[in-house]
Formats: sequence, structure tokens, C-alpha cells
Amino acid sequence: MSIHTATESSLETKPSILTQPKAVWAVFFACIIAFMGLGLVDPILPAIASQLHASPSEVTLLFTSYNAIMAIAMLVTGTITSRIGMKGSLLAGIIIIALFSALGGLSNGIWELVLLRGGWGLGNALFVATALSAIVTLSPSGNAKAIILYEAAIGLGISVGPLIGGALGAISWRGPFLGVASLMIIAFLALSLLMPSTKPRQSLARKKVSLLDPFRALKHRSLFVLGMTAALYNFGFFTLLAYAPFVLHLDEHGLGYVFLGWGLLLAITSVFMAPKLQKWFGTIRSMCMMLILFAMVLLSMGIWNSTQSLLIVAVILAGGLLGNNNTLITTAVMNASPVERPTASAAYSFLRFLGGAIAPFTAGKLAEIYNSSVPFYVGAGFVFLSVLFIWMNRSHVQHVDEVESSH
Repeated sequence: MSIHTATESSLETKPSILTQPKAVWAVFFACIIAFMGLGLVDPILPAIASQLHASPSEVTLLFTSYNAIMAIAMLVTGTITSRIGMKGSLLAGIIIIALFSALGGLSNGIWELVLLRGGWGLGNALFVATALSAIVTLSPSGNAKAIILYEAAIGLGISVGPLIGGALGAISWRGPFLGVASLMIIAFLALSLLMPSTKPRQSLARKKVSLLDPFRALKHRSLFVLGMTAALYNFGFFTLLAYAPFVLHLDEHGLGYVFLGWGLLLAITSVFMAPKLQKWFGTIRSMCMMLILFAMVLLSMGIWNSTQSLLIVAVILAGGLLGNNNTLITTAVMNASPVERPTASAAYSFLRFLGGAIAPFTAGKLAEIYNSSVPFYVGAGFVFLSVLFIWMNRSHVQHVDEVESSH
């Protein structure tokens, strides 16, 4: 990313992605720590199954309960934020994550852990929806650069998480849960000190945000199309995330390194490659390209399911494809409709995480009933469906590039 000082002064209307207020960097840092929680747990899934005498499908419920509660909770994030402000919502989310992750680390059974993981999802919903709208709202560098910053924080958190999770998980499966709680305390302190107090905006104060607003937002065909696309491709995303650890046959350290590579590639592509793809091919065409390649990766994981080296390469490569797609689709959502950004984010995330809730348990059950290749075939099928769906409805979403160029 080269910044030419000679031209910088002439481009004051389009600040660099690195030129951000202190509040944006505070949220960015908190996002990194919050998203460590997702990758932190991944390397210990087989260990949890072994030590708590649970089947793979029962362990994948840790992702199902997390995503299901997250999807439902997304519907109320706008209402809460409109009443207590962005900072209040972010801090409340962090407190809930810290509490339930700590309780999870002290639990003694798989079903207790599944329920507590759902509580963790509640906190994450409050934090994630607010963090995205906070960065986009507070950043002076435009939607696209603000979203790239948000996706970079996600990528950094997801990439570092497995490394720490693998190290702590090698000591005990409880370690990563207690680790998340500790990191959330750091995030809480950082946001409390660095982010200024934010009162609900006057426009929001006058116009109360209703619980029905996200559903009303989905009446905009463009937002509905992108939400359904995300729900379908997230089926493949969480099949990979929740079930791949069981077929890689690696210890906690090994899984940590594989998902570190996955997360690093996700972070790098989301920041550096996605904007270039968007510029060269357009948002929708680029998304379709990435999703087709991701479906092919899942298909290859199903076909060569017993070849460990290929599975490792496939998981890491998928990180790059998902990093590109996450940035592209999030940018599209922010530009898709005239709906308030927090409401648009809530509506989109509701559909997105429904796909993420169904996939993990389904993958585990398919493997138990048939074999370990079938979850990847089914995941690939859903991702192919997402491409078909968005391409059939492309006339409703092609305008997103025009909206971005006007910012």
C-alpha cells in the first residue's frame, strides 16, 4: 500500500485508510480481540469431543448455538444501540462475551458448554453489529476503506486466535475459553479509555428503532438477495470451520498452525486483494468468481478426504477466497439500500448467521450417517447455490458499485 506524499495533500477529501480517528482504532483493536474468540476454539474441537465424551455432531453444536443465538440477537441490536449508544452497546457485548466464555471454561459437560456458547453468541451479536456500523460511521475515509479496516480486524483476530488456542488447548481445552475472557477484559479497558462516549444520534433519538425494522429492511430486494447469498455461502464457510478439524487428524498445535495460515490469508486478501478485484471486475462478478472457487475447494476436500496434505492446503487456500468474498459482500450490503447502516447490518447478519447455525450440526450428522466426505459435498452444493441465486438476481444488486463510487 504506497502513499505518495506529493499527492496526499490534494486528496484530502479521500483520506488514507490509515488516517482514522482514535475512536476507530479503539474499535479496530477490540474487534481483533473479539474475533480471536472464533478461531481460538477451533483447534480444540477434537479435544473437547474426546475429553467430554461427545460425538463430533454434538461438538459442532458449539457453532450452531453460537450462530443461532447470534442470528436472532442481531434483530435487536439496532433497538439497543439507538437507546444506549454505540459505546454502550460495544461494552455490553464485551461484558457478555467475557462472562459466558469464562463460565464455559469452568463447565463440565457438553450440553452445558453448548448453552453457554449460545450466551457468548448473544454478546458477539451486540458487539459485531455495532462495531461494523461504528467503524463505517466514525471513519472519514469512505465506506469501502472503512469496511476493509473492519475485515482486516476480523482477519487478524481469526488468524491469531488459532495459534493462541492451539497453545492454550494443548494444556487444557478450558484454556482457550478462559483466554477469551481475559482478552475481553483488555478490550473492555481499551474501549473504555480510547473511545469517547457516544450518545444516540438525535435522528435516532427522535425515530425509535423498532424490532420490526430489520424485517422491513429485507423488503428491499437488494438487501434480501445479498442476505440470502450470505446464508447459502455461510453453510460452506461453517462446514469448513466446524468440521475440517475432525478430518485433518492433527493435534491442537497442528490445527492452530493450519488455521493461522487460513486466517492470515483471509486478512491479507480482504485488505489488499478484494479492492483490486472490485475495481477490475465489479463487486458482483468478483463475488461469484470467489464463491465458485470456494465451492471447488470444498468439492476437492470431499473427493480427496483421506489426503491430509491436500486438506491442509485446501483449508488455507479457502481463507484467501473467503477474505475476498467477505469484504466484497459487506461492502455491497452497506451500499445496497437506503436503509440505516445498523438496520441493514442487522437484517443481513440475521440471514447470514442462520446459514452458519444450520451448517455445523448438519455436517457432523451427515458424517455420522454417511461418511466424512459428504459434509463437504453438501457444503459445496450450497455455495454453488449462492452463486446461482445472486447471478439470477444480479439486476437488483448491480448498482452497489455506482453507489460506492459516489461516496
